[in-house]
Amino acid sequence: MESHLVFDAALTLADRIVLDCLADDVRASTKQHEANGNSTSTDGVGTGNGSAKTNGTTTTTLLSRARPQVGDNAESVAALKAMNDPKHADFEPTVFSSVDLCSLKLPLPIEKYVLRPYISWARKSVRHETDVVMLTHLIIYFTTSVPSLIYLFYNFTYPHAILHTVMTFYYMGTYTLMMHQHIHMRGILHKKYWLIDQVFPFMLDPMMGHTWNTYFYHHVKHHHIEGNGPDDLSSTMRYQRDDIFNLLHYVGRFYFFVWADLPLYFLRKRRYVMAAQAAASEFGTYGFYYLASRINGRATIFAYLMPLFLLRLGLMIGNWGQHAFVDVEEPDSDFKSSITLIDVASNRFCYNDGYHTSHHLNPMRHWRDHPMSFLQQKNIYAKESALVFHNIDYLMVTVRLMMKDYDTLAKCMVPLGSQIELTMEGRIELLKKLTRKFTEEEISAKYPVKK
Repeated sequence: MESHLVFDAALTLADRIVLDCLADDVRASTKQHEANGNSTSTDGVGTGNGSAKTNGTTTTTLLSRARPQVGDNAESVAALKAMNDPKHADFEPTVFSSVDLCSLKLPLPIEKYVLRPYISWARKSVRHETDVVMLTHLIIYFTTSVPSLIYLFYNFTYPHAILHTVMTFYYMGTYTLMMHQHIHMRGILHKKYWLIDQVFPFMLDPMMGHTWNTYFYHHVKHHHIEGNGPDDLSSTMRYQRDDIFNLLHYVGRFYFFVWADLPLYFLRKRRYVMAAQAAASEFGTYGFYYLASRINGRATIFAYLMPLFLLRLGLMIGNWGQHAFVDVEEPDSDFKSSITLIDVASNRFCYNDGYHTSHHLNPMRHWRDHPMSFLQQKNIYAKESALVFHNIDYLMVTVRLMMKDYDTLAKCMVPLGSQIELTMEGRIELLKKLTRKFTEEEISAKYPVKK
């Protein structure tokens, strides 16, 4: 057995705790294996309660979260629970996406007279007290993107347009996953601000590449109902998931036909009102684009159309990575048709989007609860042979698959249970097996038509 665990210095505190637990499990299993007379290797596995192999730095010991013995998750789960509990002394809201509050070092006057009062007010203004960061980002969007867009329409220049597009591209992922929380929880602000909660998406969604309500209808009312099954418009089952031409077909269909596919899906399911709502939302946004173009066509291209094209490309490439590895025997298992990522891009900047299996198991689970839930169910994940990766995001999972770079993907695996005994070649063989295209006969056998 070989492992290459990397503790990135930018991981969230919760992710470091989770990865530390998994590293302990790898070492414990390896020691047991060696005690039984088998030779194994833990090359690259850092110590969970000391330093670890990192990206250019050393991850220091998290003494306050250390477990009493290897393999015991109880104190780690308790620590994560305390961090999420507003009534606990160790409660820590997420205020900024780029840094944990406990690691933030500010001059005392700024912390005392600016940061703390802001946090106190913001905790009362958001739906969940942990989610101060969402209010932070709303303030950022309304003080940067909105004024920039208005001025772009008033006085268009190409340098400004390019900078605006770059800024939007930078915001896009974080905004999308904030809206992911919004569409599942029906809001992110305190209920006393319900009107703002309902109105701001109509302003910001088109700026960030979303058509009105399409994300809600496609993701909540369609994708989570079908769960990557054969009726899922974003299902990966019918594709060879390490082939560029299959990916292009997959992306192209969504890119050019989602406007028709989604309403038609609801019609096939006899959900006629939802079909009309989905169509009205999509075409209503197109109408808005047209009206905007009458004011300033060039500004409309950079402010609305380019974000739309970029986001839809990113969404489908990302979804491909989320559902690239599907078990042939149990494709309908959430454990075996989705993956978990412990990485900076997904979890620090995108609200724990890396815990995709946890999200499919319970779409209503709050984003801050995913690491804790993962540790609580870790043995089930292991028993179900669920896949966990680290130091890679969904987009790069897709890129590595297109390169057929299974070696890198195997090194990014964090083995669970019996996977720990796999050699690197064994991991590669497993991953290749899970990316194979399903035949129509296999799909019919696993998903019999309901009469």
